[in-house]
Amino acid sequence: MAGKYKSMFLSLSAMALLVAGCGGTKDNNASQTPDTQQKSEAGAAAQNYGDTGGIKLPIVDKPTTLTWMLVSDNPNLAESMVVKEIEKRTGIKLDIQAYSSQTYKDKMKVVVASGKLPDIFHGQTQAEINKMGAQGALTPINEHLKDLPNFKKLYVDNAENNWVMKSWSDEKNNMYTWPIYGLNRDVNHGFLYRKDIFDKHNIKEWTNTDEFYAALKQLKAAYPDSYPYASKTKENIFRDWAYGWGTGGTSYPAFFDEKAKTWKLAYTAPEFKAQIDFMKKLYDEGLMDPEFITDTDASWTAKMTTNNKSFVTFDWIGRLDSFANQVKSTNPEYNLRYANPVGPTGNVRSLPKISNFGIVVPKGKNSEIALKLLDYLTSPSGSSLVTMGIEGQTYNLVDGKPVYPELKDVPNVDIKALETKYGMWLEGMYLRPDKRSVYYKFTEKEQEAQDKIIKAKKFEPADPELKFTDDESKTLAELRTTLDKAANEFATKYIMKKEFGEAQWNEWLQNAEKLGAKKFIDAYNAAQKRFDEAK
Repeated sequence: MAGKYKSMFLSLSAMALLVAGCGGTKDNNASQTPDTQQKSEAGAAAQNYGDTGGIKLPIVDKPTTLTWMLVSDNPNLAESMVVKEIEKRTGIKLDIQAYSSQTYKDKMKVVVASGKLPDIFHGQTQAEINKMGAQGALTPINEHLKDLPNFKKLYVDNAENNWVMKSWSDEKNNMYTWPIYGLNRDVNHGFLYRKDIFDKHNIKEWTNTDEFYAALKQLKAAYPDSYPYASKTKENIFRDWAYGWGTGGTSYPAFFDEKAKTWKLAYTAPEFKAQIDFMKKLYDEGLMDPEFITDTDASWTAKMTTNNKSFVTFDWIGRLDSFANQVKSTNPEYNLRYANPVGPTGNVRSLPKISNFGIVVPKGKNSEIALKLLDYLTSPSGSSLVTMGIEGQTYNLVDGKPVYPELKDVPNVDIKALETKYGMWLEGMYLRPDKRSVYYKFTEKEQEAQDKIIKAKKFEPADPELKFTDDESKTLAELRTTLDKAANEFATKYIMKKEFGEAQWNEWLQNAEKLGAKKFIDAYNAAQKRFDEAK
């Protein structure tokens, strides 16, 4: 899991003043018809529950039950705070069909094959969704925009976000997938270094690739038996480092060259060769762990937490504190910190603002109601409910952060604890997480990571998300596995075998062409052309 942006939420009292000051729901002694009284009550409800973004509460005027299939290990969701509060606010009773993350995908396939679909579910690929939609099984969101003010505001009217309507829709421009906005943190992965060891030997944190190399050389000199850089991501190391060489992206190994305005294949790009040349240099000089392509999580952990073994790695920011806590009794000085990027661009990956979990509403008698519920959960009011709770009941704000009195004895109040206690943060239900939530509460070390990259704007530009035809999708699926396997094998040999050099690189270029490199990238450029031409 990974997000950004300022909170859009107001306190209930401030919201009440705002609505009253802007001439929202009026409270006067004028006589009202039943219709105007109902509208007034709905407006009051919306006011009481915060900013609903224009969606009227309650959503239904008679008891309605929706089935919702999602991921959760909580067996008591029917009695959870979130499910009960949703019914109170919207009039919709939820019949949650929950399955563990380990079994969900298999169960979803069975349910889809049966044709007996729940009112809301998630988990399919975009290609699978659009195929189902074309067969008439799913509800096109674009046909209901007048009833979905939050969706329309966020994904249709917003010029930065409305690419989803082009990229995720089917060939007839029908949109079936409900996006998730702002889930990702800004910085979630990167290079990490043992600041305590660097400080001990007066080694400065690097600010560029040459300084990174020099720092590893100094560490090797201080600890001759060490391998300063260790890795546990196996062949993913090539993808992880790619952002620093300008070839990274969510479509890796395809990447969009912003200057040339064209898609290219990382595996055959000069930047990729420069990257593996640098890795080869580190390997040859004993600066990179020779087990970088095979190391296990346990072995890597031992190297990074045992003195004098390894001091630099690439991983998740949660490791900054977890490793320190793991060894605090034996090494209280242990200090793992987030480092500057490595590579000519000096950038890290840009995590997407908008995430795709494949949330859909099948066609049925409740489809319009289900879409309206998703719209409410996309509003500031709804998102706050499912990711924060109810202020004054489940939590209190202290210095702008939620504190949960009922969880005061829980060592770590994370999103799992909130799911277990309140039914919050259910995968497939959170659609626009509140940035005040515990998920965005960073430790001092994690906040340093955010600040370091955000302030310096060290983010690689995000690549466009494209819509492929069925034939293009088939081509990409057929070629990707073959290209990935061959490229990873070549890159590993290139780094580890001393005899590998220019001749072997040129041979690889020819081999990649035989494996379909051009055909692979042609599919991206054809899709990009359609994307650019679309209105």
